Amino acid sequence: MSQSQAYDVIIIGAGAAGLMCALTAGQRGRRVLVLDHANKVGKKILMSGGGRCNFTNMFSTPDNFLSDNPHFCKSALSRYTPWDFIALVESHGIPYHEKKLGQLFCDRKSRDIVNLLLHECQSAVVEIMTRISVLEVIKDEGFRLQTSAGLYSCESLVIATGGLSIPKMGASGFGYDLARQFGLTVLETRAGLVPFTLDERKLRDLSDLSGVSTEVEACAGGGSGPHACFRENLLFTHRGLSGPAILQVSSYWRPGEAVELDLFPAQALADTLKQARRETPRLRLKSLLSNWLSRRLAERWCELYLGNPRLADMSDKDVEDVIAYCQPWQLRPSGTEGYRTAEVTLGGVDTRQLSSQTMECRSVSGLYFIGEVVDVTGHLGGHNFQWAWASGRAAGEVV
Repeated sequence: MSQSQAYDVIIIGAGAAGLMCALTAGQRGRRVLVLDHANKVGKKILMSGGGRCNFTNMFSTPDNFLSDNPHFCKSALSRYTPWDFIALVESHGIPYHEKKLGQLFCDRKSRDIVNLLLHECQSAVVEIMTRISVLEVIKDEGFRLQTSAGLYSCESLVIATGGLSIPKMGASGFGYDLARQFGLTVLETRAGLVPFTLDERKLRDLSDLSGVSTEVEACAGGGSGPHACFRENLLFTHRGLSGPAILQVSSYWRPGEAVELDLFPAQALADTLKQARRETPRLRLKSLLSNWLSRRLAERWCELYLGNPRLADMSDKDVEDVIAYCQPWQLRPSGTEGYRTAEVTLGGVDTRQLSSQTMECRSVSGLYFIGEVVDVTGHLGGHNFQWAWASGRAAGEVV
């Protein structure tokens, strides 16, 4: 491997974090090469946000991230904020809009964000090569890479290979394997922001609700890990439960644990039932619940759990029984749909081994890890892209 093409910086991975790192380093005059095994760059960007790319969140803070080392993300996020990326988007004339809760989407297509990154890389004279496999990495004074396209060397090597989510997009464990090669600890990985599956009996009970959506407050976690609640929509599916509320709590859920779903968020349902019992005693329970739930959902819930008595015939104990199946409805998912549909990978390279200022490995000079490969995972709604921009910028300023 003596005859190699030399660069100042080689970045493995041409996703959001890798391209941000590349353009930042290139703007400093560094000679940068980006390598990716996929057939085109930014594949996950292109499919994100339903093809419109939820490229950041105006309200992104460290509280929107999970990590075994929760303070790690603060430095990078504070030095490259959502407003910094918004300014970049606006400088390229890309129209965008807020969908809800600070989530920003392209008005047109996700391709606008990929083109922005490629234009910035081109202006910074960054070289990008796709369909390239890295076969071996050797550390000497710098790094030497044996690839399917030949030999390359660099002073700084950045790993931006992402996690295991959505393998059909080319996801792999390459970054974790490389971390282990250099003696780094990789924390347990699992699918995050992912739909729940249910057992066959529960699916039979709920099968005719597939496609029905309703707002809930979903809560999960606790025990040995963090606990969180999210007020968003739940979607019944032919496999189980999905929708923003479910995706959010899936990152906090562990197998065997229960999930709590309040079907009447911010509603004192017991008081409402008792008041309606006095004022409209002849009304049926299903009709009352249909004021807040879809008729289809109210009907099924009464069939499954509640019956459909006249309110006048309900005792206080009956009211308590209704509450038990609604505030919250508690169930134990059988599992998740796994990496196949997960938007992110939880866990990854232990951040205690990295500098929070630069993303450089403390034990291997010149080696950096950024983006999803690192044990920092955001909530749904643009936060994971903001981590990609911030961590990519942090490394790009020093490599």
